[in-house]
Amino acid sequence: MNLLESQGDHANPIDDGPIKRGDGAASAFAGVAPRLFAIGLRVLHDVGEAEDVVQETWLRWARTDRSIVADPPAFLALTTTRLAINIAQSARRRRETSAGSWLPETRDPSAGPETAAERHEAVDTAIRMLLERLTPAERAVYLLRMAFDYPYRRISEVLHLSEDHARQLVRRARDHLATERRNPVSAVGHRRLVRTFLAAAQTGDLAELEELLAAATAATERRGRGRR
Repeated sequence: MNLLESQGDHANPIDDGPIKRGDGAASAFAGVAPRLFAIGLRVLHDVGEAEDVVQETWLRWARTDRSIVADPPAFLALTTTRLAINIAQSARRRRETSAGSWLPETRDPSAGPETAAERHEAVDTAIRMLLERLTPAERAVYLLRMAFDYPYRRISEVLHLSEDHARQLVRRARDHLATERRNPVSAVGHRRLVRTFLAAAQTGDLAELEELLAAATAATERRGRGRR
């Protein structure tokens, strides 16, 4: 996507909004948009998230009393930096709470069988929740992104999805995990995913997990196309 074209679309004056024609707000923003994108990308290392940060900066700029802003470029750069840092910190917290606790600690060879059993139970419970609440495609993208910190480009390669679609699936997964819906869970599929996930986390070799998730995603996508 051409960033200037993208930001130009968002920067069109809104008749009933705070941006008024001729006040220079849109042109001031467009002039620093590439710099803002670079800031977001430097902090987040993700094109889509950097674009989201620039869009949020634009929305805040539109709501700001610009008459008291002495240096618009500096104000916009600072706003973008703060937003990007907040997102980066939030992403780390999500990984620590939603996925980090599932991963078995492989650096402690002295861990006894009781600790190993507790870790297995935690992973077993978490995987069951994903099976109950997410589609195979949502589950695949969510696991790779949240548990193993895959970039969206790599996820798109593994699962044969576009990066935009992968981002949408992660957002849907988060929404669905917040619901109470329960889909039937195959005992065989549950055991296999738990075993494969644990092996990947313990050894760092994710090839089998990637293959399992990619196969499930492809089957779901084929069924979806068949219903259209």
